[in-house]
Amino acid sequence: MDASITLLPEAAVGPVADELFGSFVEHLGRAVYTGIYEPGHPAADEQGFRRDVLGLVRELRVPLVRYPGGNFLSGYDWRDGVGPRETRPVRLDRAWHTVEPNEVGIDEFCDWARKAGAEVMAGVNMGTGTPQDAADLVEYCNHPGGTAWSDLRIRNGHRAPHAIKRWCVGNEMDGDWQIGHLDAVDYGKKAREAMKLMRWTDETIQTVVCGSASPNMPTWPEWDRIVLEHTYDLADYLSIHRYYENPGDDDDFLASHLDMDRFIEISAATCDYVKAKVRSKKTMMLSFDEWNVWYQSRQAPHPWERAPRLLEDRYSLLDALVFGGMAISLLNHADRVRVACLAQLVNVIAPIFTEPGGPAWRQTIFYPFRDVSTLGRGVALRPIVRSPLKATKSCGDVPALAAAAVRDEKSGEIAVFALNEDRARPLRATVDLAAFGASEMADRTELCGPDLSAANSAERPDAVRPARVRVARGDAGRYAVTLKPASWNVLRFRPGRAATRAG
Repeated sequence: MDASITLLPEAAVGPVADELFGSFVEHLGRAVYTGIYEPGHPAADEQGFRRDVLGLVRELRVPLVRYPGGNFLSGYDWRDGVGPRETRPVRLDRAWHTVEPNEVGIDEFCDWARKAGAEVMAGVNMGTGTPQDAADLVEYCNHPGGTAWSDLRIRNGHRAPHAIKRWCVGNEMDGDWQIGHLDAVDYGKKAREAMKLMRWTDETIQTVVCGSASPNMPTWPEWDRIVLEHTYDLADYLSIHRYYENPGDDDDFLASHLDMDRFIEISAATCDYVKAKVRSKKTMMLSFDEWNVWYQSRQAPHPWERAPRLLEDRYSLLDALVFGGMAISLLNHADRVRVACLAQLVNVIAPIFTEPGGPAWRQTIFYPFRDVSTLGRGVALRPIVRSPLKATKSCGDVPALAAAAVRDEKSGEIAVFALNEDRARPLRATVDLAAFGASEMADRTELCGPDLSAANSAERPDAVRPARVRVARGDAGRYAVTLKPASWNVLRFRPGRAATRAG
């Protein structure tokens, strides 16, 4: 089967923001407790943070982490998580039916983020919280000193402000599962007042206003329109969320990124409609601050517990391929998606998994995320893809090949990310870089295998991992490659003297 990927210098999507490779840590399950934080663990540092987990987070080059939620946010009082630990209250977290000890709060999390090499994107409670609560948290975190809240931060051991730049104004407020659920008009009014007070506290911040919780919601995209009409001049980003799980058909599942493309494009179009309606010159960007494969149908009731095992999906090779398709979608929409947060980071639907007192390891989705985070920074190029079609039940005939490409403007290197969605047949593909002049393939990896259900575990942490493949030699900037059935492929090219024959 023949396919091709052609790249042209003038066919650019736009610069890829570093924040596209962000992630998310919520006070949910074991994301915090026995995830990033486990005092007494052999790898714990002086603050109780697991060094092994920090090492894996740094390997992913995560530049931004959303915190502390999520559904947790809508019932959370940030004051419970500051001050001496022995005086902090233990609370019921009604969002996830767990017990929250408040041993980790905003101060500790900012310390952890600095160790991880990441910035914090903090959330303010728009459920039980008020606009004043939101402004007070901004003051606590960002004001240098001399006021009640900033001086409290200093007394709590943090003289320098946390200087948090981006703030999520609530979470999924159109969902009836959300504590303090509001309709679009009421949320729009409340968010507007919160953003006013927050910006009057620190005029340098950026704010993310809630879009609809999912395109499956009956409120979408009308909710987004109404909220934006109330907040367009004050918001910098519209928050969007999307998860996928296998509906029982692997081919439909592999085509999930096509639905993600449509979701992004409709969300952007909704923003542009409001831009025209309110006569604004500003283009609203998207914060895709929750995305992943998530088997929501597997959730089950549980008793009140501290750090129970919740949402601990064990990802397969198939899940990693679908994840790669979603990453391709993000790169191909980098002109509008300026922030994205893989939900989540540790244990809870996460690329990193831990055992209490035991090891940490990489789940299968770790690898495509690491690939795009490491090699996907620069200018996204819009690939011209020619591909045979494959049949799906839900989407009809769809291309078997999906691709994205990014060029590093300094080095001139180009990374091509290619997903062969055909589970039965390889793709013979040509990658055409002739328009960029002389080049050579510097490196190539593939993630694939005979068992799409294969997964990593504490006993077999490397059961699924990428393998290096012999590089192809180009002919006038054109490279012939074979993409194995059901495979995630990364091809890296650098400027150089072109080889004289195909390999």
